[in-house]
Amino acid sequence: MSTFDVKSEINGKVWKIITKPGDVLEEDDDILILESMKMEIPVAAPVDGKLLEILVSEDETVTEGQVVAIMEEA
Repeated sequence: MSTFDVKSEINGKVWKIITKPGDVLEEDDDILILESMKMEIPVAAPVDGKLLEILVSEDETVTEGQVVAIMEEA
């Protein structure tokens, strides 16, 4: 099984985490929501698989390209 880094595509603040490690996700399922310039931007699963780890917490500021979670491909 391959693992995949889930990266933020923007600079922003983690507004809400909507999944937890162990959840089985389909490609494009939302993992967490970022807030940037009063807009809510979802960070989605890049592949079908299981969420292994979330590397950020709510209210944490993230930068573009930062790894926010790790998934295992189904």
